[in-house]
Amino acid sequence: MDQSYTRLTRELIRNRRAGKRRYITGFDGIRTLAVLGVIIYHLAPSTLQGGYLGVPIFFVVSGYLITYLLIQEWDSTHSINILGFYGRRLKRLYPALVTMLLGTTAYITLFQRSLLANIRGTVLTNMIYGYNWFEIKHGQSYFDRFSGESPFTHLWSLSIEGQFYLIWPFVVLGLLWFLRKRARAAAILFGIAICSAIAMAVLYDPANTNRVYYGTDTRMFAILVGTAMAFLWPAHKLNENVTTAHRVILDVAGGLSLLTLVYMFFTMNGQAASTYRGGMFWFTVLSGILVGTVAHPGSDLNRVLTNRAFSYIGQRSYGIYLYQFPVMIFYESRINIGNHPLLNSLIEVALIMLVTEISYRWIENPMRHYHYGQITNDVASYLQQPRAHRLVNSLGVVAALLFGLTAVGFVQQPAAAKPTALQQTITQRSAAAKKKNEAAAKKQKALAKAASKRKHEKAVAFSKMSKANQKTAKYYFLTADELMTSKQTPLTAVGDSVLLDDSGDLQKVFPGAIVDGAVGRQADAMPGIISSLSQRGQLAKNVLVNIGTNGYVTPAQADQIVHAIGPNRQIFWVTAHVPTREWQNSVNNRINKTADKYKNVHVIDWYTTAQNHSSWFVSDHVHPNDHGNRYYTSLIAKTITKVTNAK
Repeated sequence: MDQSYTRLTRELIRNRRAGKRRYITGFDGIRTLAVLGVIIYHLAPSTLQGGYLGVPIFFVVSGYLITYLLIQEWDSTHSINILGFYGRRLKRLYPALVTMLLGTTAYITLFQRSLLANIRGTVLTNMIYGYNWFEIKHGQSYFDRFSGESPFTHLWSLSIEGQFYLIWPFVVLGLLWFLRKRARAAAILFGIAICSAIAMAVLYDPANTNRVYYGTDTRMFAILVGTAMAFLWPAHKLNENVTTAHRVILDVAGGLSLLTLVYMFFTMNGQAASTYRGGMFWFTVLSGILVGTVAHPGSDLNRVLTNRAFSYIGQRSYGIYLYQFPVMIFYESRINIGNHPLLNSLIEVALIMLVTEISYRWIENPMRHYHYGQITNDVASYLQQPRAHRLVNSLGVVAALLFGLTAVGFVQQPAAAKPTALQQTITQRSAAAKKKNEAAAKKQKALAKAASKRKHEKAVAFSKMSKANQKTAKYYFLTADELMTSKQTPLTAVGDSVLLDDSGDLQKVFPGAIVDGAVGRQADAMPGIISSLSQRGQLAKNVLVNIGTNGYVTPAQADQIVHAIGPNRQIFWVTAHVPTREWQNSVNNRINKTADKYKNVHVIDWYTTAQNHSSWFVSDHVHPNDHGNRYYTSLIAKTITKVTNAK
């Protein structure tokens, strides 16, 4: 994200022919791959599972370039201007960051007040580059794409970079002073990087990855790999006139590392244990090899990563990274993107680039090149002729408005994040479902015995039913046969918050139903949960699956869920109704293809049934209200009865 190599470029231009400066611009290509990976991951995480790995690449590049600049300055002047370094960092990073914080907070204050929780801590810790530690205690998982996603979550990485910038000039000075051989400095830095990676592996908790994902100590290895490369592989001391054999070695090493990184972008799951227990570290090492190859003046790989499009995006990569979350989250809060994910993704990318370009031209570049020593004269000139500075007046009004709205947001921040009505309902129903699960587990054994002896009647006279059952059947639009079959059907229901929200209704129609749901649950967690239910003897012959609300379901994940349940059980998979998310259609296609593939998988098509019935849902258009839960439960009961009676 950092692009502070302007001074380095000037030095190289003086010492080399203009045509040989490409290896510097090649870093724009690396940044472009990283930032595109991050954006595509958030637009289509099933397509690019490892898009979050763009951040380690940014860290490696920043570590290399910043350290290289300091080393080159030392080699040229035998000193490092630390105050000058801090000044350049502040001018480069702060203007756009402050603009994003004020603009986003102002928008939240006006239009999405539910996001005001922790707003003071969020803004202030970002201003002092301590937000990553704040996020560990107060933030949501980086991989939670559904439940109130924060437009500030991604800023954790900027805080780690800010902490790095604060101490790094002194560290480099110390290493240059006390170590004659720079290879030793590289070895020390790489050794500390390994310790950081070990800390990530040791502290990893599958139930909560926030500590290792956001922690400075557990993420610093990526920056340290870049710094070690700068000591071991400083570009200004590398000979551009290399033999053909050496050039081939450089190109092969760089090419293989690039291809492997791209492969890992597509396959590496951000919530898998292997990612935190070595996977991310080796990804970072490969990133270091790629950076080193691009930095070498004798490498041809730079030409592959150098073109006008990459240079344009690379120069704006900081802004693109900065503004991506607010644009996507605010857009998706207003637009139901599920039915047209590709079109809406293109619109989001266009909006991100538009906001970034405005910031780059009107904020980042002017503030980066502004000579703050003349601020007194500029203020005096403005006060003498304020009408002559129309642009300044306009920007001043906008700034005052943003500051004012941010102040209002600070004042109106709730003392604690109040649970929404939906959250309260789900919490209550989750507790109720757990109480009923024990009784349901005992009832399932009796139902299984009765089912082996009983021959189901095709029709049960409604008049013979109890008044309570008659009332239940009418409420859920069920026939007598459908209700009685449901009451005698052992069922285990596993899924997410939509299932939890319906758990009370489901257990009323299916008294023998065990419900295991969790808010934010995704497909990759299902096999382990199913295995646990099986070990406890709570996996019935009929299994209801409601997963896909919170993210994509890959073919491999669908197969794992089916195999975990087993071929001797009937699986009823509910399609997703998530019009606000781009993965809706993909999830439903995957469910239908899974049903085509496995004879014991049956589709409960909630998406088609609920389409165009907005009155069935609460404000998020995803979770059914009480009226919608009647239809949701009815559809499940009717589908299971149809399959059961056909056997």
